[in-house]
Amino acid sequence: MSITRRNARRSVRILGVTAASAALALGAAGNALACNINEFSAAAKCDGDKGVITVTDVDPAGVPATVTVYLQNNGADLKKVGQQVVRGSREGVTITFEEDWQPNAEYRIRVKADPYVDADIKPNLVTPATACTTKDTPTPTPSDTTPQPSATPSTPAGSATPTPSTPSTPSPSADGSTPPAAAASNAPSPAAGDSHLAETGADSNTGLIAGIAAALVVVGGGAVFFGMRRRGTSSDR
Repeated sequence: MSITRRNARRSVRILGVTAASAALALGAAGNALACNINEFSAAAKCDGDKGVITVTDVDPAGVPATVTVYLQNNGADLKKVGQQVVRGSREGVTITFEEDWQPNAEYRIRVKADPYVDADIKPNLVTPATACTTKDTPTPTPSDTTPQPSATPSTPAGSATPTPSTPSTPSPSADGSTPPAAAASNAPSPAAGDSHLAETGADSNTGLIAGIAAALVVVGGGAVFFGMRRRGTSSDR
């Protein structure tokens, strides 16, 4: 079977269209695999008690990109925080900018990767409402606010505590010697009711005994007198 010119021209056209389509597809795929602003993200974090800003690049092509961070104030750049170059990967590569950021601060992050990207990460980065460090507020100790109970019980105002008497110390004599203390007597002290007997030296039963003795003497004398008188009368008879 012979190939005519008409079939040859048709075949060439088909190959041209196919090649053009393949080129467009390859170009689109290349652009899809190239660096893109959507492959960059930023965050404000704390590294211990200091603030940092991190930027992560997940570009699988690893196109070098220059990242610049600016502090914003009312929509304008207040200062340039820093600038670094990052080569992304499918797993992601993160770079860190040391910045002691304040709560609710706003930062603009510019990414430039020629010839693919020259744009800002949208929206701008806003830091958290709480700073990385907080000032400690002194807390009053219980001793400053709460009265402490007394260690010793209080004594009532009306009560009086007896004080033990202290024996007086004899004063030294003129020559410096101290006179000896009076020796305690071993004799029993007289009772209150025997004060008169102690003065006369007599016992309480002495008068009674003396009276009985006197009566016996009188009785004995009378008996002797009557006996002698009776004997005299008998002798006269």
